[in-house]
Amino acid sequence: MKPNASHRSHHRNQAPEDGPIRLFGVHAVEAALKNPARQIDRLLVTDNAEHRLEAALQTRKAKAQRVTPKDLDRLLGADTVHQGVCLETQALPEPNLEEIAGRSDSAGPIVVLDQITDPHNVGAILRTAAAFKASGLVTTRRHSPPLSGALAKSASGALEYVPVLLVANLARTLDELRELGVWRIGLSGDGPTSLESEPLTGSLALVLGSEGKGLRRLTRDLCDAVCRIDIEAAIGSLNVSNAAAIALHLIAMRQRA
Repeated sequence: MKPNASHRSHHRNQAPEDGPIRLFGVHAVEAALKNPARQIDRLLVTDNAEHRLEAALQTRKAKAQRVTPKDLDRLLGADTVHQGVCLETQALPEPNLEEIAGRSDSAGPIVVLDQITDPHNVGAILRTAAAFKASGLVTTRRHSPPLSGALAKSASGALEYVPVLLVANLARTLDELRELGVWRIGLSGDGPTSLESEPLTGSLALVLGSEGKGLRRLTRDLCDAVCRIDIEAAIGSLNVSNAAAIALHLIAMRQRA
């Protein structure tokens, strides 16, 4: 999969209000260096991290500022697992909904997140979305983690490969997806039908709810189908990132058949 290139959109992801976008972790920064659309404002590396990133640094001809692990601890927080590297950058250009929907017929489904706030969950979903060639990821501009930091590290580079669109009104976006011919499947533990019984063909959007409350009522009502993943009753429910992985794998296998 090729890294995200510039998209035909002037909208940009919003940077955190308290400073620059910071990516850390070897895999996240290495993928960013390989993405020509990712701007490099400042790159901080330890000796060890510079050695691990040597090939990516040479390819991008990027200049790095040598620092110590303690320097990065002070910058990012002592509990941050930065692996000796931090990239200060700008947000990637956003795609538009028509672009994502246009790819969904021949590529993987669109992944839609309904106020999922845990950056580790969103990062894990992004990584799975990249693995199964999702057409893009749509999430709310508010009540979502920033596209940096812990999310980017959990995504392990996938942020550079999966186009991400932030929207102000998810209900309106789901309506627009219907107008674009996309079949919207909500995932819920109490869904009336099993995901396995769905055809899972054509342009699809997989809609996932928040960690605690699941799909909001309006979001659920706007889905064409609300499906469950059949699991052992004793387990209760799946973590949203695990559910996303199972669903995306099933869709990929069905569409390859």
